[in-house]
Amino acid sequence: MLDEARTFAFRAHSGQMYGSRPYSWHLEAVVELLAPYGVQAQIIGYLHDVVEDTVVSEEDVHARFGPFIGECVGLLTDAPAATRAERKARTHARLAGVVSGPAELALVVKAADRLANVRSCVADCRQVLWQTYRCEHPAFRDAVYRAGLCDPLWCELDMLLSPTQLVASHD
Repeated sequence: MLDEARTFAFRAHSGQMYGSRPYSWHLEAVVELLAPYGVQAQIIGYLHDVVEDTVVSEEDVHARFGPFIGECVGLLTDAPAATRAERKARTHARLAGVVSGPAELALVVKAADRLANVRSCVADCRQVLWQTYRCEHPAFRDAVYRAGLCDPLWCELDMLLSPTQLVASHD
């Protein structure tokens, strides 16, 4: 099913770009971070943006990959809103409601997605986007972090979003 999710996501995101790279580059970066968390995490990693950024519906994901994967992708999908702040606040509220159980895997994927995004900002010196992630970090962390769930991802994310990181990485 991992190969099926990869192929499905690459087709769905075909022609989309992630900065100056094909969108598949971002998906591979997320999935690589998810390798220690198992195949289901990687499947969700490939699919995490298909509902939000393509014509694929949540129902399509449910039908093709099952209710668990569909539920996790649904949790990760930003609902439409007038502003980024509004979209993120709604998503954070939904993710904050995940208490325990299998749906916690969505939180691991969300952390890996954010880490991949921030790594890209630092590597490409995208200061404006990095600053956006830095400003959002307290609310993001409050909603998504669960002690012991994926601490290595959080350690790196916290470090990369420290106030001096972007400047320091290019001195």
